[in-house]
Order: sequence, then C-alpha cells, then structure tokens
Amino acid sequence: MSERNTQHPEEQKLLAGDPETTGHSWDGIKEFNNPLPRWWLWTFYATIVWGIAYTVMYPAWPLVNGATPGILGFSTRANVAEDIQRFEDMNADIRTRLTEVELAAITPEDNPDLYNYAIQGGAATFATFCSQCHGSGAAGVQASGYPNLLDDDWLWGGTIDDIHLTITHGIRNTDDPMARYSEMTAFDEILSDEEVASVVQYVRNLSGQEADATLAAAGESVFLDNCAACHMDDGTGDRFLGAPNLTDAIWLYGGSEEAIEQTVRYSRFGVMPPWSAEASDAGRLSEAEVRAVAVYVHSLGGGE
Repeated sequence: MSERNTQHPEEQKLLAGDPETTGHSWDGIKEFNNPLPRWWLWTFYATIVWGIAYTVMYPAWPLVNGATPGILGFSTRANVAEDIQRFEDMNADIRTRLTEVELAAITPEDNPDLYNYAIQGGAATFATFCSQCHGSGAAGVQASGYPNLLDDDWLWGGTIDDIHLTITHGIRNTDDPMARYSEMTAFDEILSDEEVASVVQYVRNLSGQEADATLAAAGESVFLDNCAACHMDDGTGDRFLGAPNLTDAIWLYGGSEEAIEQTVRYSRFGVMPPWSAEASDAGRLSEAEVRAVAVYVHSLGGGE
C-alpha cells in the first residue's frame, strides 16, 4: 500500500511578507492566520457584556415557577396591569353611573354619553366572551342551539331587563341557583314510533312547512296531550318557561323532520353559563360589563 502524497503538484508558494498560515491546506491553497478585525472583535465582546448585563437587569432565566426577576424589577405584565388600571380609573365615574341608572333609561335620547359607552364597551365584551357561541355578528349558529340575537324571537323575553337577567344568571347551569331553568321531556319511551312520527308532522305543519296531512291530523291530539302544557295549544310557546314558539319557523336545532324527531325523542338541554361575578362565583363580568352587554345586545335590532 503506497503512502498518500500530501503535497499538491501546484502547492501555493508563500511570498516574503505573507503572514503565518494555520497549517491547513486544501488543493494546494493555504489558510493565512490573519487576526480578526479589531472593530469586529470589540463589537463581539460588547454583545457578550450586554447579554450578561441584560440577564442581570431584566427577567431572563427560567425557573420552576417563573423566571429571575432582574434587579430592575421590570415586568411587562405589571405594565399592562397599570395601563388597564389607568383606564379603569378614567372610566370609574361612568361605570358607576352605568350600574346605577335604570337599564331602560340607557338610551341615546336620555343618556347619550352613557349609551355610547355601553355600546362600545358591550361590543368589546361580547366579542371577547359571547361571540364563541353566538357568532361575531351575534347571528348564532344555525341548528346548533346557539340562538340568533338579531331577530325578535326570544325564548326568555327580549326586553333589556330580560336580557340582563339571562346574561347575569345564565340558563340551565348548575353554578347559579337563579339561572333560568326549564327541561323538556324526552318522549322516546313515552310515545310510540307512530305517535312520534305524527307529532313531528303536526309541528312541521304548525310552522308552515311541508307535512304529511294525514299524519299531521293524527299528531294534533298527541301534541295537545303531551306538548301543549309548555308550547300552548296553538304552539306559540311560553316565554316564562323558555318553551319556544313552534309556529314561526325559527329553529334552534333545525326544523327538518330528522331534527324535530331528535328533539321529540331525546329533548334538548342547552346550557348558558352565568356571567355576573357578583351573582355567581363562576361569573366573569362585573355588573357594569353585564349591563353594557345587555345594552349592546338589545341594540342589535331584536330587542323589545
């Protein structure tokens, strides 16, 4: 086995005055051992000093339950909290007025500045806490149990006081004993398949939808015996009980035969959390925020 020839045939020749090399050579090219530019070197050293100083002065090193605070005590969270508190202090008077004035008096005619503040604040609060279910435009989610807040169809009433009560305590939740509550019976084991089919057609007929006339006629007696106690004999519902109007073709869970049959057989039980922190430990909003949302929702066009 022959020894490898490390001498390249065109080995670079060093000239007089050339700096020393690093000893590396590749394809005859040698690497000079030139020093780094002094300006670059000092800049590099400065960044090291700056990095060390930063970690000492500001929060930097992660710990188990936080980070080193730094000797300056700087905190972006504290800065945000200060900004929030500054605006809270600026709006303290009008927020107090918002909690004291009768809801019905918060109108552009009676209290224009208070109404404008409630609309702006209510819109922001709605976007943060309510839009996930009711949609960013408050139109709800069709056939999913999240009601449209733009129309004039209200399960529990659409006056501003009704809306305020609903927002404050919620619906069918276990966190607030004052929550609005109603429970529909599941008729799957009460009615026969024929009775379910007939009452489904009767309900579709009530709302002006296409329905089997024979089955709908048979379903009337089923409806009167089992459903009219809550939905009334004419199907117009009962707001006090949260029983929906079945004649207006507005459906929380859909008005198709399949959707209505699902409702009749297994019922529906939509839950809304309580939002008032003053009414329930589970609430998140102050009374001023609840009132602002109530004014905002009432202003959307469906309020009564």
